[in-house]
Amino acid sequence: MKTNYTLHTLESAPDESEALLEDSKNAYGFIPNLHAVMAEAPGLLEGYKLLHELFQNSSFDAEELTVVWQTINVEHECHYCVPAHTGIAHMMKVDGAITDALRDGTPLPTEKLQVLHETTLALVRKRGVLSADETERFFSAGYEQRQLLEIVLGLAQKVMSNYTNHLAETPVDEPFQKFAWEKA
Repeated sequence: MKTNYTLHTLESAPDESEALLEDSKNAYGFIPNLHAVMAEAPGLLEGYKLLHELFQNSSFDAEELTVVWQTINVEHECHYCVPAHTGIAHMMKVDGAITDALRDGTPLPTEKLQVLHETTLALVRKRGVLSADETERFFSAGYEQRQLLEIVLGLAQKVMSNYTNHLAETPVDEPFQKFAWEKA
């Protein structure tokens, strides 16, 4: 059974979500449809926004953030987050070769980013259980325990958004429609 989710506005949102949506509007110039849907459950929207901020302020650079986000988005086949994070990657000046590789499932331009991608993918697919070889390969690429745990932070954020978008069939925001994506 399909449920119709409301794309909340400042006027229709639950009281607890109004300030959160106002912050989104101020930050982006519009209320992203993901935030509009999440506003139905104020705790979800607040938690998502907090995890997003914490992950952005992790030890990962813009390329690495993009690799973690898009690896998860593509694996979860999120019709909303893949185009949104493609646009975000462009705004963060991430090389288009990285976003193309992540969207198309082709090798990344550096071995270190490829290892980050493969480790993130293994964490998603194996529900956090990595082999000794997978862990050693991650550390040998130059990453540390901190980054392994920060992938978990990014994964928590993406589960919230990807699953919400699956449930609500969230429409892609106009600025990101040009980056529409479907799994090949």
